[in-house]
Amino acid sequence: MNNNGGRIERILASIERGGNRLPDPAILFFFLLLITWALSAVLAQLSFGLADPRTDEPLRVVNQLTGENLAAFLAGMVETFITFHPLGVVLVAMLGVGVAEHTGLVRATLRHLLAGSSGRWLAPGVVLVGVLSHIAADAGYVVVIPLGAVIFMAAGRHPLAGIAAAFAGVSGGFSAGFLPTAIDPLLQGITQEAGRIMDNTLQVNPLANLGFTAVSCLLIVPLGWYITERIIEPRLRDTPVDGDGADEAPRMEALSALEKRGLCGAAAAAGVGMALLVVAMLPADSALRAPDGEITSFDAPLMQSIVPLIFLLFLIPGLVYGYLAGTIAGHRDVVDGMSRAMSGMGYYIVLAFFAALFIDAFARSNLGLLVAVYGAEGLRALDLPAQVTIVGVILLTGLANLFIGSASAKWALLAPILVPMLMGLGIAPELTQAAYRVGDSATNIITPLMPYFPLVVVYCKRYYSGAGIGTLISLMLPYSVAFLIAWTLLLLGYWALGLPLGLQSAYTWSP
Repeated sequence: MNNNGGRIERILASIERGGNRLPDPAILFFFLLLITWALSAVLAQLSFGLADPRTDEPLRVVNQLTGENLAAFLAGMVETFITFHPLGVVLVAMLGVGVAEHTGLVRATLRHLLAGSSGRWLAPGVVLVGVLSHIAADAGYVVVIPLGAVIFMAAGRHPLAGIAAAFAGVSGGFSAGFLPTAIDPLLQGITQEAGRIMDNTLQVNPLANLGFTAVSCLLIVPLGWYITERIIEPRLRDTPVDGDGADEAPRMEALSALEKRGLCGAAAAAGVGMALLVVAMLPADSALRAPDGEITSFDAPLMQSIVPLIFLLFLIPGLVYGYLAGTIAGHRDVVDGMSRAMSGMGYYIVLAFFAALFIDAFARSNLGLLVAVYGAEGLRALDLPAQVTIVGVILLTGLANLFIGSASAKWALLAPILVPMLMGLGIAPELTQAAYRVGDSATNIITPLMPYFPLVVVYCKRYYSGAGIGTLISLMLPYSVAFLIAWTLLLLGYWALGLPLGLQSAYTWSP
């Protein structure tokens, strides 16, 4: 490894040591709860001379350590947890995803897409499949990235370039894509809870960023293609392929006849389902419309059913594939797939418990409102353009991502401060969330604390025995820097043109 790679590895090792000293995110939320209680007791004695934007009454901090409030905390703990908005929507969506993964639909789809990428279109095909893999949660890390190495090697190209291209799509392009995924309702729930610190009637659509994420795919794929072929592959010319994977026959396993039949059936089921949905919502008096006939208002049952529709989008094609491909024999296999998906959500449920308690106490104490109002006043005094503020959110998120790998944990920490603070400046929660997604995605691929980062290092060592953290970072840094700059400019340009961020989204907010 050259001097630059060694220097990068030392820097990243320092970041890794610092990040490892942080408590687990779940315990971090518990500590934040204790800090919130203590600060509320101290600050409740003070007067701030600020008005509560919700009521125009003097803003006061509410002491959470009084006997009455502690009793209310204990009495309401269960309700606070089970009504935490992100919890239910994520679990419901993952039930459908679990069936699609268990039956093999996800793996077969990804293999089919990758097998169709060859020659000139190999690099963009791998990046695109990586981006599309987000619909199946973390399947891209265990399917797309290793297969990226295999098909690059089969094409006579360096397998590490295939890993880099796939990793750029799967993780660097995490917030790009044409289709809704489980991350959409997850982030929306946290954004909505945080925004209600300023407006307790606020509603955020789960697909509030879908327009921007779809256009983002048109940026990430060609940019990832260019970097792979013009920067990464030339740098790998002198890197030997001397790992255990070098002796393996580089081949892409073809889909069996049963798998092809299952894929055709799943695609037909998805198409019929979408057609039936369109037919059902077309009539002016459709039950899916709001009482006033609107289809995209928050009162429309269709908008209230987005998460269940995501569940069905995975469940029904997954069932059809499983029966046609012979991967499931009966209803017990379906339940087993759902059970496996829920068992994988155990850590998230623990995290959600502590996050729910912290966010609720932060809101009840009015500390979140105090920070938001003071922060908004400070930013207003600086008189910075709103665009500069949004760029600051992106950079702050990218920095935080080096220490906290979980997208949901990071947003649960940042949202209660950033969302209401920027609402105080007239910036809509949907725009703040979009800025967060840009910063989070672009730096995913250079943080060793991202949960799957060590796994990708292992993939690299299969083909290059000298690979380590510095090797992977040196591969992914060009993607990260390019994605961060280009994606930020895309968001600013998208905003300047006034294009819709997604369903029922806005750029500005007013009380």
